Amino acid sequence: MILHCVLMRLKAAMTGEEKQSLFDAIVALKQVIPGIIDIKCGPNVSPEGLHAGYVDGFAVTFESAEARDVYLVHPEHVGVGERIVSSTDGGLGGLIVFDLNY
Repeated sequence: MILHCVLMRLKAAMTGEEKQSLFDAIVALKQVIPGIIDIKCGPNVSPEGLHAGYVDGFAVTFESAEARDVYLVHPEHVGVGERIVSSTDGGLGGLIVFDLNY
């Protein structure tokens, strides 16, 4: 399995409703892209204060690396990905992506 972790530094001007709409669009990918086991998203709740400004994020669990690779080029993911990039402070610089194999 692959755990695909994405940390986001969303624009400060985003409202709670706009953030929730973005999270809903991310979660909806599970219904249209095969191989997704689970998606979790929301704000950072760590008390450590080590977030470096990346205070929102999501994690997608895939059944395999191949399923992750299908997701990366799937048109629905591409559309949501563009929405994510346009919502971050700094475009791609407002994202950290980290995949774990487990």
